[in-house]
Amino acid sequence: MLPLLDVLRLPTTRVLLTTESFASRVLPPVACYFLTAFLVLLPRTQSVRIALWPITAILALRAAISLDMSMGQPKLAFLNMHLQLSMICIAARTLEWTVQTKPFVRMARPSSIDVPKQNLVLDAIDLACNFRGCGWDWSQGMYIPPETHPTSSRLAFATSALASGLKHIFLFGTIHFAVKSFSPDTFGCVDGGTIFDDSLPPHLRYLRSSIIATLCAFSVYSLIKANYEIIVVICVLIFRQHPEQCPPLIDSPWRATSLREFWSRRWHQWLRRIFIFLGGKPFSLLFGRIGGVVGTFLASGFIHHLGLLPIDPSSEMWRMVLPFGMMGVGMVIERAVSGNKTGGWMGWTWTMCWMVLWGNVMVDGWARAGMLGSPSVVDGATPIRQPIERLVRTFDEYLHAIGRNP
Repeated sequence: MLPLLDVLRLPTTRVLLTTESFASRVLPPVACYFLTAFLVLLPRTQSVRIALWPITAILALRAAISLDMSMGQPKLAFLNMHLQLSMICIAARTLEWTVQTKPFVRMARPSSIDVPKQNLVLDAIDLACNFRGCGWDWSQGMYIPPETHPTSSRLAFATSALASGLKHIFLFGTIHFAVKSFSPDTFGCVDGGTIFDDSLPPHLRYLRSSIIATLCAFSVYSLIKANYEIIVVICVLIFRQHPEQCPPLIDSPWRATSLREFWSRRWHQWLRRIFIFLGGKPFSLLFGRIGGVVGTFLASGFIHHLGLLPIDPSSEMWRMVLPFGMMGVGMVIERAVSGNKTGGWMGWTWTMCWMVLWGNVMVDGWARAGMLGSPSVVDGATPIRQPIERLVRTFDEYLHAIGRNP
């Protein structure tokens, strides 16, 4: 009993990442996570899941607050953010699986998969790793973007995905370094700072911040795309998954002609289920459909805020909750004005203006926390770094010159 209590005891300080600390802090909640995924596929296991969830939640919290993935290096603090978000996902998904009364059912298995038709262990692994729920009964109706890679063979699919992944890694690094070059001594480093330059007149100040926010949006897109493509390559070549099991994650979000299209079809749906479960469903019970929409985005903002705390414990919650919440408000306004008919160039203009308006607030929150100062893949690539730095500084100096001579 005492060893179990020692495991569940919440520490007061973080320990550096080692093989031993990883095994003792991270593996226990992960093991509980996969066990719960297995149990939710079986009938008459809810009582076991109810007993297991508090242990899972405590172990996840313990891992999130006790392990220093950055190994004491402030520039690697973003690794602690990833750890904390991973543990939040474990706690949230297992809670949903705990309250589930009927077993989940895997609906789709491509006929060419080289595994038996039904295998509970493999199904549990798929459930645990399949955040969107592709092929499961609980995700029916979710939009899946059209495939962009050739599916004639695993090798052709993986080769195309790898090329896309490498391209987007480069794009992320390039755009991210351009953002940091706007202010290397403030938000361009881990100390953080605002993207709003008070030395500029308001119209130039917000033009500059909007450019920074837009670049940040494209860098986030590129990072998500790159990470997913690399994961797809591993799943297809090493774990022998069929390409149909790895559908595209994101679909040209800059083409969205409505907020609804942006968030429900074109942006990634990786954490959609968690946000709906934690915010959408409770708020819809209290305030109806409108509450469900806004509540989903409020949950998203709150979780994004929790992700910033390992980087900056003093980060203010409203800097994430407000802009994400306003995305929900924008969708309510959009439906009230035009129903489901928002589209065309007017819809695109409305969508991009609303995204940039509140994107300024969101990115400023990230910048103040020091997240934009994280290292990227081109930080040491001098031939690429120098022209980007020169271009950004020239543009910034031009804005300040205009500001001094209106």
